[in-house]
Amino acid sequence: MTTPTPIRGYTASKDQLLARLRRVEGQVRGIEKMVDDDRYCIDVLTQISAIQAALDKVALGLLDGHARHCMHEGAAEGRADEMATEMMAAVGRLMKRG
Repeated sequence: MTTPTPIRGYTASKDQLLARLRRVEGQVRGIEKMVDDDRYCIDVLTQISAIQAALDKVALGLLDGHARHCMHEGAAEGRADEMATEMMAAVGRLMKRG
């Protein structure tokens, strides 16, 4: 038996998600430069916190899209419990940081 291909659907547009991720990428490069320049540790940590918050927003956007689109489609196919379990596992992974 093969596993069905996951259904994809983003509430935020792909362009919005990619723009956020590119911003995060720029912030990471900025932190690299801060470390290379021996900047004050607290300033570096502040920037790391900002990156984590930005990634949290991306994750929430993806979860929102999953709940609104993928779970809806899964329910229509009789896979609501499977999709809910999968989503809650993803939420659990996000919450275990730190």
